[in-house]
Amino acid sequence: MFGDGDNGWLQELRRAHYPPERNQVPAHLTLFHHLPPSLESELGRRLGTYAATPPPRATIAGVIDLGAGTALRVHSEELEDIRYDMAEAFRGLLTPQDAGPWRPHITIQNKVEPREAGKLQQQLRATFQPRPLAIRGLASWRYLGGPWEPIRTHVFRG
Repeated sequence: MFGDGDNGWLQELRRAHYPPERNQVPAHLTLFHHLPPSLESELGRRLGTYAATPPPRATIAGVIDLGAGTALRVHSEELEDIRYDMAEAFRGLLTPQDAGPWRPHITIQNKVEPREAGKLQQQLRATFQPRPLAIRGLASWRYLGGPWEPIRTHVFRG
């Protein structure tokens, strides 16, 4: 979850450029794409432990070409540490996608024609400047075959 100062403009970017019929969740930075439902209570405990600390420092560091979409690259050693710790704890239970390298980003456009994506990337790169990204908390969601259901949020202290 993003801090108030960043959440608004990220949500607006996503609303403006993400196909509305596919925009099922707010703008977010994914730590894991799919964790087994059996991990839900352990996940909640771990996220609560991380949230008892100050928020991680993060930076929006660039624009990413997703082929049929566009994302903002995020750099955060502290978020990388959280993700690494969780990946170690859940080793053997992760999907191949989640067991592989993590490329932190915020998708603001997806499932569009590559030409449309390229146009947005060019527009964003023309004025892009790295900027701090406020991380407010961690959230877990459940996929319901189309829509998503929020499970729990954990707000960082400090």
